[in-house]
Amino acid sequence: MKRSILSTLIPLLAIIIFLMGRYFYFKPKHIQGEKAPVFTATLANGSPFSLASLDGHFVLLDFWGSWCGPCRMQNPHWVALHRKYDGLGIPGAKGFAIVSIGVETDEGSWENAIRRDSLYWPYQILDKADNLRFFNSPLAVLYGVKQLPSTFLLNPRGVIVATNPGPKEVEAILERAATEN
Repeated sequence: MKRSILSTLIPLLAIIIFLMGRYFYFKPKHIQGEKAPVFTATLANGSPFSLASLDGHFVLLDFWGSWCGPCRMQNPHWVALHRKYDGLGIPGAKGFAIVSIGVETDEGSWENAIRRDSLYWPYQILDKADNLRFFNSPLAVLYGVKQLPSTFLLNPRGVIVATNPGPKEVEAILERAATEN
């Protein structure tokens, strides 16, 4: 009887410990309600960029990779969302912007993916990793990104209003903001 209980209890405890460890490892470093860390970077066209330059906008920070299947499948949804909300008046905001942050080791693959996926907005940043440990790149470390895709939606005050929202959730938040008076 004791052996039967132990043979059930030990694997159950191992699973619980594994799941808790996974949860805490992948838990975002920054959560909803926190001010997003401001950063500077160089855009794909070579010009300097500061997140602070988008103060007053809703901003979607999209950490993605050319090598990441789920990221590439999500890109058409971000393109559609950007087309819908780019230039649309949102009360209390200057607009909506997407900042795509490519966590990569190969710049050529990143540039090709931007072209193939028609990511036409200007805020394209290469967050180059030193080696194949992709998540040691500067912006991924700053935001605590440990898996791709990872997204953060910021309100016009630079506060994170959603962590890892999908396209439908981002659209719902923007719709609510657009219909508020």
